[in-house]
Amino acid sequence: MKNILVARIDDRLIHGQVMTAWVKSYPINHILIVDDELAKNQFMLNIYKAAMPAGIKVSITSKAGGVELLKQDPLPGENYLILAKVPEVFAYLLDNGIPLTKLVVGGIGAKPGRKALIRNVSASDEERACLKAMEEKGVHTVYQMVPADKEIPLAGSL
Repeated sequence: MKNILVARIDDRLIHGQVMTAWVKSYPINHILIVDDELAKNQFMLNIYKAAMPAGIKVSITSKAGGVELLKQDPLPGENYLILAKVPEVFAYLLDNGIPLTKLVVGGIGAKPGRKALIRNVSASDEERACLKAMEEKGVHTVYQMVPADKEIPLAGSL
């Protein structure tokens, strides 16, 4: 099983200040974006690779591909940050044998069908139910924009 340091929901995925903060705060050297649509888009993969500092590998895969990759034996010193836009991706990983103990929620933007959950996080009823189900399976869900911010547990907000 790969060494997962951070599992994070952020609908912006890789972006300047936040990703720089996460990569600097943890010895992350591989970012895995799990997104069925993006996995088909080589152009976006190239953009995300170009946005990262040297020494940070970026992969984009489907949910099924993510399970397959994460179940592989780790390479020495390999440390993952997993990114996805929505909680359902992490529920899929968890349900397919990828152990998660904590899920960091950074940003889920407002759109029709979503209501404010906390600060800059909005969630639909289905997304809230998904986060609650993961909590019930032992995954500690927290809001944390950058590593320097205090973690705010989401369990009571779901």
